[in-house]
Amino acid sequence: MVKSGLVVRSYSGYYYVDCDGMIVTCKVKGHMKQNRFTLYTGDRVQIERNPAEEKAEGMIVSVLPRRNYLLRPTVANLDLIVLVQALVQPDFSYLIMDKLLVMAEKAGIPVLIVLTKADLADPAKAEQVASIYRNLHYETHVISAKTGKGISSLRERLAGKVSAFGGPSGVGKSTALNAIQPGVTRTTGEISNKIHRGRHTTRFTELTPFNGGYLADTPGFGNVLMDHMLPEELASCFPEFKTVEADCKFSPCSHIHEPVCGVKDAVKAGKIAASRYTSYLEIYEELKENKERNRR
Repeated sequence: MVKSGLVVRSYSGYYYVDCDGMIVTCKVKGHMKQNRFTLYTGDRVQIERNPAEEKAEGMIVSVLPRRNYLLRPTVANLDLIVLVQALVQPDFSYLIMDKLLVMAEKAGIPVLIVLTKADLADPAKAEQVASIYRNLHYETHVISAKTGKGISSLRERLAGKVSAFGGPSGVGKSTALNAIQPGVTRTTGEISNKIHRGRHTTRFTELTPFNGGYLADTPGFGNVLMDHMLPEELASCFPEFKTVEADCKFSPCSHIHEPVCGVKDAVKAGKIAASRYTSYLEIYEELKENKERNRR
């Protein structure tokens, strides 16, 4: 019997597929192994299994077309990517958040930003950070798992969605998920006093049922790799640039060296956040170095 299901976890060559509420442990059919294929958590698949067998085991025979996917965190078919960063402990990093936003923009996945540890942060600082991204029309929630601030509204927002939480280690992803979904305990970690970064507590991506949808915690990372992009693709992933690029003298414009540039003028006028432009310059340089390295 062939049935459709959702891959909710993969580990050591086994794929755990949710078929109408039953988790079926699957391996990949031989004919798929003869061809190049990728299989991610979040993939919709077709499986073969014998319903007469007591064991919930089967074979994956095909992967259905994806709506979207991310390489890191490795997950497919998302309704939302929830980008999580702490306001403090560790300190908020504009560069990391902007790199994550670039990844989401390139993948075409809707974004929801969550800023954690509001109970420890200066309210003015929290509003300053949140306003930068809200002005770009990124939905932004400021929460505290300790006090419960923002938890109920975030829980309602994620209902019925397939959502993955991503961000650096130690920013409170697992703690936030535990607050949103009581009863599903996830391991949480402490911040290293030496390097002021979190320790990894999530080892693999796993989807868990949540209020008509699914939630996923993902392995944390502090260094977002950008080797999948070319520098000339970057500007299209900064949506605020699109509104002022008509004022650039040259097309295409790198928004760096050109003497007449609408983006640089907008930064000077305060229409584009200085932190965003600084991130753009740093990411552009990283992509440029990657491109030159790949040519050698």
